[in-house]
Amino acid sequence: MKIFCGIDWAEDHHDIALVNERGDLVAKLRISDDLAGLEALQQLLAEAGDEPGDPIPVAIETSRGLLVACLRATGRPVYAINPMAVARYRERRSVARAKSDHADALALANILRTDADHHRPLPADSELIQALAVLARAQQDAVWNRQQLANQLRSLLREFFPAALAAFQVKNVGLAHAEARAVLGAAPTPAAAAALSKARLRSLLRKAGRQRRIETRAEHLAGVLREPHMRQLPRVEEALGQQVRALVLQLDAAAQAADDLAAACAERFTQHEDAEIITSFPGLGELTGARILAEIGDDRSRFADGRALKAYAGSAPITRASGKSLIVHHRKVKNQRLAAVGYVWSFAALSGSRGARGHYDRRRSIGDRHTAALRNLFNRLLGQLHHCLITRQNYDENTAFPTPLPAPA
Repeated sequence: MKIFCGIDWAEDHHDIALVNERGDLVAKLRISDDLAGLEALQQLLAEAGDEPGDPIPVAIETSRGLLVACLRATGRPVYAINPMAVARYRERRSVARAKSDHADALALANILRTDADHHRPLPADSELIQALAVLARAQQDAVWNRQQLANQLRSLLREFFPAALAAFQVKNVGLAHAEARAVLGAAPTPAAAAALSKARLRSLLRKAGRQRRIETRAEHLAGVLREPHMRQLPRVEEALGQQVRALVLQLDAAAQAADDLAAACAERFTQHEDAEIITSFPGLGELTGARILAEIGDDRSRFADGRALKAYAGSAPITRASGKSLIVHHRKVKNQRLAAVGYVWSFAALSGSRGARGHYDRRRSIGDRHTAALRNLFNRLLGQLHHCLITRQNYDENTAFPTPLPAPA
C-alpha cells in the first residue's frame, strides 16, 4: 500500500507523520534536527516500505535547510508546500482552529495523498545549478544591500552636505560608485571636501579606478565641492561626517561583496552547458544569465511548457472572472528574483534587438505603460528561451521576431 510522509519542521525538532492510501495514520515520530534525527527518519521510512526504486514522497513547508538537502540527495520526491495552502487544508477537516505540530505533519501527508498532482516536487537540479543558485541569490542580495546603503547615505547627505549630492548624482556616477566612496571616505564633511586640493582629487580618482579625463573630472569636483551652501553647526557637522564615514565603510564592503560574488557567478555559469544558449539572447550577459539559470534550473521536466514558466516568473497575466466582472492584471505571487532580473533583461534587450524594440514600441502604441510593455516583452523572450533550452538551439533574431508581411493592397 502506498505510503505518504509529512514533516512539520522547526529549528530544533521535526514532527513526522506517515499515512497510507486510505488516510490511516501508519506511524508518527518526533526527531531532532541533527544526524541522529535524520537516521531515525530514514529508519522509520525503511520500516514503512521505503525502497530506492520506489521512495516514499515527503511533504514539508520549506525548500531549504539541511534536512531538505539530505532528503533530496536520496533521490526521493520532496514537495515544498506553501504554509498558506497547509492552513487551508487544515480547515477542511476541522473548523475549531485547533493546531499542533503532529496535526500539521498529518495534514502535509494527506495533501500528498489527495492532491499530489496539484503540487510540484522540488526540481532535480544538478549540483552545479544548486551552487549557482546560492551564489546568484547572494549576489543579488548584495546588490540590493548596496543600494539600500546608498539610499541611506543620500538621506544623510541631504541633511548637511548637498554639494556631495550635486557632485556624484550625475550620469553613470552615483553614491555607490567607487569615485563617490573614495572622495567621501577621505572628506566626509563640507569643510573637509572644500579643502581637498586638485592633486588630492586626482589621486582619489585614480585610486577609484578612473583612467580617462581625470583632470577635467577633478576640476569639476573641486568647483562643486567649494560652492557655498547652508551648513550645520561645526560639531554637529563633524558628528554627521563620522556617520558618513561609517556608511561609506559599509558601502565599500557591500560593493566588494557584490563584485566578488558576481565573478564567482560568472565562473560557475560558464561551466554549464546552457550558458551558450542563454547568452545568445539579446540583453543577457554572464551575470543576468546566471540569475536566470539559477531560478529556472536545469531540470527541464520542472515546467510542463512555456506557459508554466511564464506563470512562475510572473510575466503572464492572470484573469479574475466572476459573473459579469472580468479583470486581467499582472501576477503578484511569483518568483520575485526571476521577475527582477526579467525587467533588467527586457530593458537591456531594447538596445540589442531590433525585434525586441519593435515589440516594445507596439505595446506602447496600444496603450501599455513602460513597465507593462517590458513585462510583455519579458513574457515573450522567456517563452522563446524555454523553447531554445528544450530544443537545444541558440537564439535567432529572424525566427524570434520575423519581419511582418506587408499589408495587402
